[in-house]
Amino acid sequence: MQAGPAVPPGGRVLGAAAVACRSLASLLLALICVLIVGQVVARNLFNAGLPWADELARFCGVAIVFLCVPLLALRGQHVAMDVASLVLRGRLRRPVALVIELTVLAFACLGLWSLHAFLSRAWKFATPTLGIPNWVFYAPALIGLALLALVAVARIRAIVAGRLPDGNGSPVP
Repeated sequence: MQAGPAVPPGGRVLGAAAVACRSLASLLLALICVLIVGQVVARNLFNAGLPWADELARFCGVAIVFLCVPLLALRGQHVAMDVASLVLRGRLRRPVALVIELTVLAFACLGLWSLHAFLSRAWKFATPTLGIPNWVFYAPALIGLALLALVAVARIRAIVAGRLPDGNGSPVP
């Protein structure tokens, strides 16, 4: 009898949310490609600039980074997250993995707090070219950091329970 697919730390809902963020990030990457081609065509064929395209591409680039972070963290695919725990053997491995995840959680919480502090003053303003409200412009960062915090909590719970696999798929001792 074969086992079903492994359930990620945090369950299927958190995993599905992280995959949805990655899918949205993929669409934004395609949009960046279209924007770049559009700018080149407009500039070279029509001698016209598209100043709004730079702002939209910047939004897409920032969104891609923050929307992909939760899935990478959920899978333990960030280099900085697993290199120390993979090198260690024995009893030190689990505490180091726990410290790493606690650091990720602290980073996510600090990022969320910083965005809250920033947006509490700047939410009503808009971007210069497109007029996108700041809260919309920074929404992918908020979503990504909130999901990263949830992923970190789920991974911490899994480490404490001894269920979180390492890079080779075996439980952390």
